[in-house]
Amino acid sequence: MSALAAEASLSLQTAMREVAAEIDKQFDLLLPVPQDPRAPLYEAMRYAAIGGGKRLRPLLTFATAQMFSVDRHCIARAATAIECIHVYSLVHDDLPAMDDDDLRRGKPTVHRAFDEATAVLAGDCLHALAFEILADPATHGDPFVRAELVSDLARAAGPAGMAGGQMMDLAAEHSSFDLATVTRLQALKTGALICSAVEAGAILGRVPVEGRTGLRGYARDIGLAFQIADDLLDHEGCEEKAGKRLGKDEEAGKETFVSLLGADRARQQARALVDQAIDHLRPFGAEADLLRAVARFAVERDH
Repeated sequence: MSALAAEASLSLQTAMREVAAEIDKQFDLLLPVPQDPRAPLYEAMRYAAIGGGKRLRPLLTFATAQMFSVDRHCIARAATAIECIHVYSLVHDDLPAMDDDDLRRGKPTVHRAFDEATAVLAGDCLHALAFEILADPATHGDPFVRAELVSDLARAAGPAGMAGGQMMDLAAEHSSFDLATVTRLQALKTGALICSAVEAGAILGRVPVEGRTGLRGYARDIGLAFQIADDLLDHEGCEEKAGKRLGKDEEAGKETFVSLLGADRARQQARALVDQAIDHLRPFGAEADLLRAVARFAVERDH
């Protein structure tokens, strides 16, 4: 590793720790446990949201918004809203009706630590909390900015985004998908929220729509690269590092980038997508270095 690459990696690790601590702080403030029968619900939300995870999506919001000198408090709130959607999706995805997982982020899944009904409600409430945060004037003083944040995240989370991708993923258990369909599935299930995280940073920075083309291309490419890396880790990774059960897609007979391309070609494709993502950032200078480092991390991580 060159000195420049080592410095970028160190900066990324520092940024990841700082963002993770900030998101945990936000959830701690937003989710005090009441002294009434709702307490288990709040405890389940805190259990799911606080600690663990790469916080990739909040990191992307911070990295993008900081390029446009957005107030850090505003970024933290928008980033927390996006993480709310991500965490809710994991809670619901782990349920017996979906992937039926017992382990997430190295600890029992929410429905195992509590119960299925509480897990459903915890996910529902995290979903609602995301939009409550974005609609609050504390997130941004401009109501038009808040409205655009709400609209974009709603689209990314719904049938034209993450939930639609999850439906395709369920259908994949009973169908044989080709590469184009798997790419579409993952662009929705994983990529839509990653794109929304970058978009949120641009919205906070008041970047006009026509000025977001490069950022959107970057987000689209790293979203796919990240998923290919996930497929590779699911195929050949370490469960202890991953903190969850691996090999599920293969067991379920689902087509993945690895099953369709083979591990070597999938790895090459992920690296090509990262190079392409970084190329989208050519109009930016050193202020985009954190985004560049995140792109490389998407395929170099081991969990």
